[in-house]
Amino acid sequence: MSDSQRVSPFKNFVAGGFGGVCLVFAGHPLDTVKVRLQTMPKPAPGQSPMYKGTFDCAKQIVTKEGFTGLYRGMVAPIAGVAPMYAVCFFGFGVGKKLQQSHPDAELTLPQLFNAGMLSGVFTTGIMAPGERIKCLLQVQAANPNAAQQFKGPIDCAKTLYRQGGIRSIYKGTAATLLRDIPASGAYFMSYEWIQRVLTPEGKSRSDLSAGRTIIAGGMAGIFNWMVAIPADVLKSRLQTAPEGTYPNGIRDVFKQLMREDGVKALYRGATPVFLRAFPANAACFLGYELAMKFLNYLAPDL
Repeated sequence: MSDSQRVSPFKNFVAGGFGGVCLVFAGHPLDTVKVRLQTMPKPAPGQSPMYKGTFDCAKQIVTKEGFTGLYRGMVAPIAGVAPMYAVCFFGFGVGKKLQQSHPDAELTLPQLFNAGMLSGVFTTGIMAPGERIKCLLQVQAANPNAAQQFKGPIDCAKTLYRQGGIRSIYKGTAATLLRDIPASGAYFMSYEWIQRVLTPEGKSRSDLSAGRTIIAGGMAGIFNWMVAIPADVLKSRLQTAPEGTYPNGIRDVFKQLMREDGVKALYRGATPVFLRAFPANAACFLGYELAMKFLNYLAPDL
């Protein structure tokens, strides 16, 4: 992050939460498309797939469910966004501090990657149940003619708890860790590196323009998903499958995908992911930086 991140946990919480909300609003429609593509059933021999691609999927959602269908399941990620991003930025800060020889030491890129990986561990406790609920609601909406199992995110959480306890709500936690630990490392390392490259000679990164922050944040999102998408496909499959489908968890998902579809299945939904990654993460980092500047202006000594 920029130099302005060295502030109180309260400022990190508020600014990180605001950035996360910006990310969800900017990126959720394409996230819905991604999950629908990743979890669509394998077509029977001679039949066409449910969706021909990213734009066909988006068109079908809007036609059948209206524009609001693209925002299905958004309440769950937004509810977890503020604490998740607060914890995310806090985890990254802890990771950096643990590796600094003195408070003003500039970390190397591998050290930034390590700090980013730690932030992925910190956020999984909040991320995993929110992702499980979001994916179930997104997939349910793809079959409007079927009986609707969940009325909304709260009902979904209650139903999951009733059926399998807290373990059911946290189904896919290992898969989420597998995705987020390396991806978070790439995310934060690339953001800091691009900010350094874009900072004019003799200037501080806190002086970067909105345009340069957008470029750094957007590209960080691209690097994040280049690492994350194979594990994300496995996670979405695991979290939306009926109980007992994959008794050995993510290993069974991987074996089935390799057997039925090959390596290409690990990149299903990649188009909406990369279409979403730049604007969503640009919105996130821009929101974070603007909120931090505003908070520093309001309460410089807090």
